[in-house]
Amino acid sequence: MPDHVHMLVSIPPRISVSSFMGYLKGKSALMMSDKHANLKYKFGNRHFWAEGYYVSTVGLNEATIKKYIQEQEKHDIALDKLSVKE
Repeated sequence: MPDHVHMLVSIPPRISVSSFMGYLKGKSALMMSDKHANLKYKFGNRHFWAEGYYVSTVGLNEATIKKYIQEQEKHDIALDKLSVKE
């Protein structure tokens, strides 16, 4: 099961990357705990997301990055099918 997220986003210049990531991580963690109550027990008071993030700018290689993300998803799905179920 994947333990990370790849995203390609466009952030308006007036919003800092750190503000955007804080909002994204905070809201998504709340949504995940609302939809999946068992996560509250698994993570307890610990954070759902790891500290930090990686960010890079995209120029002419946007199509290449989109393709990488799509192929990574297919790769992760294939690995999930191969993994041993407990």
